[in-house]
Amino acid sequence: MPAALTHEGHASGSTAYRRLLAALVCAGVATFAQLYSPQGVLPQIADDLGVGPDRAALTVSAATLGLALAVVPWSFVGDRLGRLRAMVAAVIGATVLGLASAWAPTFEVVLLLRLLEGMALGGVPALAMAYLNDEVHPRAAAVAAGWFVGGTTVGGLLGRVIATPVADLTSWRVGMTTVSATAAVAAVAFVLLAPRERRFVAVRGEGLVARTGRVLTNLRDRPLLGLYLAAFLLMGGFVAAYNYLAFRLVAEPYLLPAWAVGATFLAYLAGTVSAPRAGVLAVRHGRYAVLVTSVLVMVAGLAATLAGPLWLVLTGLVVMTGGFFAAHSVASGWAGARAVTARAQSTGLYNLAYYAGSSVLGWAGGLAFAGAGWPGVVLFVGTAALAALLVVVLMVRPTRAAAPA
Repeated sequence: MPAALTHEGHASGSTAYRRLLAALVCAGVATFAQLYSPQGVLPQIADDLGVGPDRAALTVSAATLGLALAVVPWSFVGDRLGRLRAMVAAVIGATVLGLASAWAPTFEVVLLLRLLEGMALGGVPALAMAYLNDEVHPRAAAVAAGWFVGGTTVGGLLGRVIATPVADLTSWRVGMTTVSATAAVAAVAFVLLAPRERRFVAVRGEGLVARTGRVLTNLRDRPLLGLYLAAFLLMGGFVAAYNYLAFRLVAEPYLLPAWAVGATFLAYLAGTVSAPRAGVLAVRHGRYAVLVTSVLVMVAGLAATLAGPLWLVLTGLVVMTGGFFAAHSVASGWAGARAVTARAQSTGLYNLAYYAGSSVLGWAGGLAFAGAGWPGVVLFVGTAALAALLVVVLMVRPTRAAAPA
């Protein structure tokens, strides 16, 4: 019998399992540090390249758009070449493109390279969950998923907090280069640490019709479709909250300086803690219970940001962030674990919905802010989160006849 069928996956606590967790954390850092690195240096980009704030923000949007467009194609590449091999190519390619985009001569070239960089980065979130669900023991998959999501929070934080102070002392180009260099170190660690695949079986000779059919298989699965919709709503609301909270904090009565507003991204550390913890709790209590609880925690934290005292606003931000990343950890791992015959495509569809929500609802939250200020944003984000909760209850909730969550 082939080894891919006899190997049950790396057990929790084994050396290979610990290496896999460390490798996935490094992959998350390498990916998400680069994805969001321009966010903290947008004013410098605008001044240097002679564009307005809205156009400068496209340096972030171009990369997230590229990632959203590429996750499903990357799932097919991973099915043919191997998930690990494809992830290595994605991380290395994105790092090279990130270095190039930092020194592009014109705004248009920067955008093009950022789009391509995002498309390369799409290989990691598209395949990481499929890789870990294949290679670790089923009982350890939820915890492993949490560690990967924890790595993405560290990467997202580093991309913002490294680029900004370096850019203040030098230039935005040096700031983004520093982030790419950090990502390169994480990429090397990922390559060295990741255990080789033992359960992967290549899919070859598959035509377009067959590939489309595999994607449709996931979309016909009611719980999987519910997880994709929840990802769209939760991520979109989360990004909207972070996008427009800064405008509240620089205005009266807070009048915070830019560096202090940037420090609010340290709230991402709550996700670094909550994501792996959510995986542990999901093993004990089931994914459904932990997912529902995490969304409720997110809503409670969001509501607290309506308070007047700054300390309570920031506390609410931390709680909201922890709840969101706990929910994302459980939902993303569940989307990979539930899909048995088209696992890579399932994680690709999840990430497509996730980043589509970031683009669409993250922008639409600005309409709520323009119309009703921060309370309008809280209402907008809260409605999205509660809609996601309703989707989970109606579409994802396990039944007695279904497999255990």
